[in-house]
Amino acid sequence: MNLDRTLVPPIKCQGIKTKLTPWIRSAVPSDFGGRWIEPFMGSGAVAFNIRPKQALLADSNPHIIRFYQAVADGQITADSARRFLKEEGAELRRSEGEHYYAVRERFNQHGDPLDFLFLNRACFNGLMRFNRKGQFNVPFCRKPNRFSQAYITKIANQVQAVSNLIALGAYEFRCQNFAATIEAAQKDDLLYCDPPYIARHADYFSGWDESNERQLARSLSKAPCSFILSTWHSNRFRKNPYIERLWASFHLQTRGHFYHLGGKEKNRNAMTEALITNYGIKPYESPRKTDRQQRLFEKQTGKT
Repeated sequence: MNLDRTLVPPIKCQGIKTKLTPWIRSAVPSDFGGRWIEPFMGSGAVAFNIRPKQALLADSNPHIIRFYQAVADGQITADSARRFLKEEGAELRRSEGEHYYAVRERFNQHGDPLDFLFLNRACFNGLMRFNRKGQFNVPFCRKPNRFSQAYITKIANQVQAVSNLIALGAYEFRCQNFAATIEAAQKDDLLYCDPPYIARHADYFSGWDESNERQLARSLSKAPCSFILSTWHSNRFRKNPYIERLWASFHLQTRGHFYHLGGKEKNRNAMTEALITNYGIKPYESPRKTDRQQRLFEKQTGKT
C-alpha cells in the first residue's frame, strides 16, 4: 500500500475531511506516539490518512462501526463487496431503481453492513440521514445504472485499502457516546474530534445541538491529553457563534475549503474551516489553489 497516497474510504459522509487531511496532519505534534482517538469517526477518512499505529475509532452511529468492524474481522472483503454490489446493482438496473427501496427496507429491518454500503453509495447526493426511529431515509439517486463495473471496482479497491491499513496496526472500533470515548483517553493519546457542525447539520444519527456542543467543550477541557477539534468558522452568510462562546480560550487556525453537493459549480459551497487545539501549532502552508478555485472562493467569500 502506498502510504503517501490519499486513501478515500468506502463510506461517504457529509463534510468528509479527505481533502483537509494534510492540514489536520500538520497539526499533529511531532512527538505523538500514543493512540489516535476519534469520538466521531464518521467515514474514517482522517484516521485512515493519518495512519496511526494505534487507534480507537468510535461513533454513535452503529452502522458505521458495524461496517468497519466487519472489514477488520474479515467478514467484508474486497471480493465479497464486489460480488454483492454486482448482484444488487444488476437488480437495481433491472428494476429501474425500485430495488433501492427494497434494500433500504431490508436494511432498516436487519442492519446488514453490505446493505449499508449499497445504500450509502446509491442514495441521493451521498447523504447519510436517519429519522427519529434510527431508520435510513435518504431517497434513491435516480441512476439505475449506478453500479457500473468501474464504480464497483473503485469501491472494492477502497475496501481493500482500508483492510490493508487496519491489518498494519491496532485498530479498535466502538459504538458509544462521544463523552465515553473522551473519558477513555490517556496522557499520551491524541483526541481528534469532528462533531456535527453546530447550527448547520440536523441529521446526525443521534442529533446535535447546543447542549451537545457545550458537553463536548467540557469534556475536552478535562481531557488528560492533547486534542484537535474540527469545526466551521464562517461562510459568506454568517459566523459560528460558538467559536467565541465555547472555544475562545484555545488555539485557533483557519483556512478556506469547498464542500460539494452535486456536480455543478454553483453547488460548491465555500466555507472557512477551523482547527481548535489545546496546544500551539505552526501556521499551515497549503498548496496553491488553482486560479479557478481561487476566483470561486473570492467570489463567494470576498476573501483573497
